[in-house]
Formats: sequence, structure tokens, C-alpha cells
Amino acid sequence: MKKLLARALAIASLLAPGGLLAHEVRPAYIEILQDAPRHYLVTWKQPSQGDLALRLAPRLSNGWLDRPPRDQFATGSFLIRTWSIDSAAPNPLADQTLSIQGLDRTITDVLAVIRLSDGRRLEAIIRPDHPDLVLKFNITSGLPVPAYFRLGVEHILTGVDHLMFVLGLLLLVGIRWRLIKAITAFTVAHSLTLAASAIGLVSVPSAVIEALVALSIVFVATELVRAMRGHVGLTQRYPWVIAFIFGLLHGFAFAGALAEVGLPKDAIPMSLFLFNLGVEAGQLIFVGAAILVILALRLLWKRLPAIWARVSRWAPPYAIGSFAAYWFIERVVVAFSP
Repeated sequence: MKKLLARALAIASLLAPGGLLAHEVRPAYIEILQDAPRHYLVTWKQPSQGDLALRLAPRLSNGWLDRPPRDQFATGSFLIRTWSIDSAAPNPLADQTLSIQGLDRTITDVLAVIRLSDGRRLEAIIRPDHPDLVLKFNITSGLPVPAYFRLGVEHILTGVDHLMFVLGLLLLVGIRWRLIKAITAFTVAHSLTLAASAIGLVSVPSAVIEALVALSIVFVATELVRAMRGHVGLTQRYPWVIAFIFGLLHGFAFAGALAEVGLPKDAIPMSLFLFNLGVEAGQLIFVGAAILVILALRLLWKRLPAIWARVSRWAPPYAIGSFAAYWFIERVVVAFSP
């Protein structure tokens, strides 16, 4: 079994994408703010980890962003560029096209927020399949509800590490009433940390949270292996307690997907609330699909030779644990790198 685990770790190191590609679901962010009748501030933030960053570049059809930025610097999580633009034209942004070069080769979305001094605004999500946005303005104080909800759904469905945690919990608890209690505890926990982040009560470095999220998956995978060997672990005894504790960590990661982007302060609480609803919808979709697959596999196992049935049962926990261990090591390196 030790040899099997070693081989699985080796395969994981080859297959698991590195850096941002392991789980880059944080959106990029562009804000254009008119702070005076003829002056505009442009801020571009794209996710990064250390020296690694996606090759993205914002472009405006009026040529504003073709000039060198006024300032450019990197934080632990983002590469940030700013432009200061003077324009005497009465409506220099009307019907212009905002394009994100390189977005079509990623799975990252871009949140675009444009506010003019006369009250007109535009808030939209630019996606890899449509990397161009024609700027059409209106006067509104509301948020694009479907956009943030959809972003939450896509976040959980493309967040492989979060899904592995949920899958491990499902395999450990089984298709029974206790699963509902565990998922409810997980939901309540990450909703609490989303709210705490939204109002600024708690702030935790994203690199540390991502590492702890990976460690939570390693723990669940270990518990699952122990359970398959006949040992009753803490998670089996109190699944809702474990789900709640680790749900707090995952909630910080969910919140970081939007809060660290730099959304306008008045938009963060509502956007996180809608984002959370989307996360819940995506999680329920995944759990429902996983249950159907598990039921189908149970029928298949009855027809497989004993050796293949055994391998297929042991493969999920070792695969989950191997990928999670790889991510944990990778994220610890990022968290403690200069």
C-alpha cells in the first residue's frame, strides 16, 4: 500500500497543474473611476502567486491603456497597474470596447467596474469565451444579481480542491441523513466567515488559507482511508463538527475570491452574499451529481472482478489525498516565500 501511495504522489506531481493553474478561480479586476470632469483613474488587478502571473493585458479601443502605466507593483496575491488619464472629450468611454488580451486562454473571469462623475456606472463580468465588452452606461445603484450569483456557481464548480473536500466528506459519511447534517454545518460555517470578511471583522492572508484548505482535504482523505480499513475516526463520529471547523477555512477562501480583488467597499457585502448563494447552488449540483455516480458505480462493482472492484474503491481516497498533499506543499512554499 505504501508503494501505491508513493506512485500516486508521483503521478500527482506530474499531472497537477502548477502555480496559478492548480486552482486559479480568483477573478481579475479593472476599475475606471472619473474623479474629476476631465480626469480618470484606471486600476487593473490580476491574480498572481509570487512571481507567477497569468499573461493578461487590458485594452481600450480609445487607446488609453496603450501607454505605460503610471504605477506598477506586486503584492503577495496580485499584480497591480494604474493609469492616470486626462481627456477633454465629453464622453470618451461611450461605446468604446474594453478587451482583455489573453483571457481566452484561461479560466479566470474579470470584474469590470466603471463609474462616471455624473452617476452613470457599469458593472459587468468579462469571461474567457467573450473577452470583449462594449461600454454601455446607465444610472443605477443596484448590482447585477445574476452576474455575482453565476460567479459563485462557477467558483465552486471549477474549484477542484473545494470539490475534493466535499467528495471526501460524502464518501466518508455516506448517502444518509448524517450527510445532510454535515453539509448544513459546512454551509453555515463558510457563510459565517464570508460575512465576517465582508464587514471587515477578520482578515487572513490568502496564501495561508489556501494551504490550510489543502491540509483539510488531506485530513479527510486520511480519515477515509482509516474508515475503509475498519477504524472509526473522529470525522465518522462527529461529521458535522469536522465539516463546520473546516467550513470556516473554506469560507475564508470563498471570500478571498472576491474580497481581495478590491471591489468597491459599498459592493462587497452584497456581492459576497450573492456569491455565497451561487456557491451553495453549485455545491448542491455537485453533490447531486456525485451521488448519482456513486450509485451507478455500486452497480458496476458487482460485475467487476474482485481485484478491479477493490482497486476502484481504494482509488478515490488515495487520489484525493495525493493531490491535496501536493497542493499543501506547493501552497506552503508560496506562503513562506519572500
